[in-house]
Amino acid sequence: MTLSVKEENGLRYIESGTPGETLLLLHGLFGALSNFQGIIDHFADRYNVVVPLLPIYELPIFQVSVMGLVDFTTKFVEQKGYDKVHLLGNSLGGHVALLYALAHPERIASITLTGSSGLFESAFGTAFPKRGDYEYIKSKTAETFYNPAVASKELVDEVFDIVNDRNKAIRVVATAKSAVRHNLGDKLHNIKAPTLLIWGKQDSVTPPFVGEKFHELISDSKLFFIDECGHAPMMEKPKEFNSILDGFLKDVSEKNTVA
Repeated sequence: MTLSVKEENGLRYIESGTPGETLLLLHGLFGALSNFQGIIDHFADRYNVVVPLLPIYELPIFQVSVMGLVDFTTKFVEQKGYDKVHLLGNSLGGHVALLYALAHPERIASITLTGSSGLFESAFGTAFPKRGDYEYIKSKTAETFYNPAVASKELVDEVFDIVNDRNKAIRVVATAKSAVRHNLGDKLHNIKAPTLLIWGKQDSVTPPFVGEKFHELISDSKLFFIDECGHAPMMEKPKEFNSILDGFLKDVSEKNTVA
């Protein structure tokens, strides 16, 4: 399913508009709508699948931070009038999802994290990314995946364009530094919503021990590992990812119906 980007009151997003529960997807620091195409294709006939474009590169520089993205998410959910959402975040998007859930637990039906930051992450780091060297950016992007072929030329080109745009690169570094400062280790016990953790066994950005630590600290959580998979399971192993997510969402909905 191909969805067009909508613009409304300064918000840019895609939305399937399907009647039913809302599945809200939050992308990572170098993420794009294409990262979630497998989820959209699988779930859009049964859920209102929504992907807001996080304004990582549009926020005023003094607002560039993880909390700035949480504020945006709060505004987005309020303006769209969603009740309870199934919130899913990859990488930085998972970090934003957790902070949003901590601030607005009444708005959360469930949380799904995959390769989430918030405890530990090792990516381009907090230093200025190496600019101008396409092969370097290509290799760093490929390291995100177990199978480097998943790092398509289109994806590498997107990352290359970001790090070679000075304003965007500054915001990448500022956001990454903010993520490190907002460590959630002492807050995760406050997450009470049903939480699904889907981790790639070969994730080098947020290694498997990070998923295990999230599982330990979030009481109502389930952890699944996918083999031969890196930092973005929904892209690299979409069938396995969607099968796990499908079962989890059905269980949550059934429990809510009984309750």
